Amino acid sequence: MSARPAVAADPPLSARELRARCRQGTFRGHTSGHAFGNVQANLMIVPQEAAFDFLVFCQRNPKPCPLIEVLEAGVPSPQCAPGSDIRSDLPSYRVYRDGKLAQETNDIHAFWREDLVSFLIGCSFSFEEALLRAGVPLRHIELGRTVSMYRTKVECQSAGRFHGPLVVSMRPIPASLVPKAIEVTARFARAHGAPVQVGAPEQLGIRDLQQPDYGDPVPIELGEIPVFWACGVTPQSVALASKSPFCITHAPGRMFVTDLRSDQLL
Repeated sequence: MSARPAVAADPPLSARELRARCRQGTFRGHTSGHAFGNVQANLMIVPQEAAFDFLVFCQRNPKPCPLIEVLEAGVPSPQCAPGSDIRSDLPSYRVYRDGKLAQETNDIHAFWREDLVSFLIGCSFSFEEALLRAGVPLRHIELGRTVSMYRTKVECQSAGRFHGPLVVSMRPIPASLVPKAIEVTARFARAHGAPVQVGAPEQLGIRDLQQPDYGDPVPIELGEIPVFWACGVTPQSVALASKSPFCITHAPGRMFVTDLRSDQLL
């Protein structure tokens, strides 16, 4: 198997190319399979008065919310990607108000305020190249789909105003390669690390793997096992459960791609 399968007929983009195309409005797809070797990050933006509670939430829940960088209030350019702008350099964003998804948009300049604090959270896309190099196939990349993600019955540890269920991503892995997948991803603690569950979706409260809450369904072939990793979409389920008055996130599968290299997370 090739270490770099094609991604939905589009050639892979570098981190800088991808961010530039997002800013220009010409890239709106999922970021898995692009900028291999670069750290990708989930995004959570909250008002400054809620930022301490969310920071503690991340510290108490390091599997779904491993921090890559926290920006000061009103600062839109992270150190992990100099010259970038988190208000425009992601393919798509979600705006939540009073615990409900209010809008999905391609640019958040209109929503930006000087009191907003941005959190960049590790993403499992960051370890996908390592899996591929180890010979572990990734079907969502092969099919050009967004990885399957599910809300679970597992509750995160609450912090202040923030509480809610863990979200996981799923990748079907050939049974003989599951130990290798665990070994590879365990090295990437800041990209969710080792799986949280292997082969028993019912233990997470997942009833139908072909009905993900986020992303796209991915077929599971004979001899494959569904493997579940903690997911950085968890803050979005937390925003809903906590009835957050206002926050902005990335759209699932559409990450902020940094200039950091994945081996810097080891």
